[in-house]
Amino acid sequence: MKNLILSLLLLIPMSGAPALAADAPRVAIQTTAGQLVLELYPSRAPETVQNFLRLIDQGFYRNLIFHRVVPGFVVQTGGYDEKLNYRKPPRSVVNESANGLSNRLGTVAMARLADPDSADTQFFINLNNNSHLDGSRARPGYAVFGRVVEGMDVVKGIEGKPTHLEGGMRNVPVERVVITSAKRL
Repeated sequence: MKNLILSLLLLIPMSGAPALAADAPRVAIQTTAGQLVLELYPSRAPETVQNFLRLIDQGFYRNLIFHRVVPGFVVQTGGYDEKLNYRKPPRSVVNESANGLSNRLGTVAMARLADPDSADTQFFINLNNNSHLDGSRARPGYAVFGRVVEGMDVVKGIEGKPTHLEGGMRNVPVERVVITSAKRL
């Protein structure tokens, strides 16, 4: 009985997270608040992961900020520098939100506009279980393509930053959290 209970307890943290190959790519994102390590799901979101890794390799995310912080919801980055200048994306990707992954605490998903296929460079980290952002075959959602495997304390620190309205944008942290580097591990 003890072994059964232990086995069940070990399965609970994995709910919502796919079984991954040992060679799932990882990315280190160094910020002024600390380092995050993301594990990516290329088998579930191949176009999204390929686009993200290309952007990492090209240095696209360097000197961008976490420009949207909504406590209990998401922290978002990938589009603006410290002066809130928008960095033009090189491409967009097809929406892969019907991949069976859920926007759960600690997962990483693509931000997009009303057009389901408008995701490009901006991504967010879920600060809660946000299943209302999930997609289905009938309704596109926000494509989960990875999860934070190290540095959730850094994410929680970003979540706690005071925000304000700036340049017409809401929820901009007063103190900038800048991505200083992003690289494959």
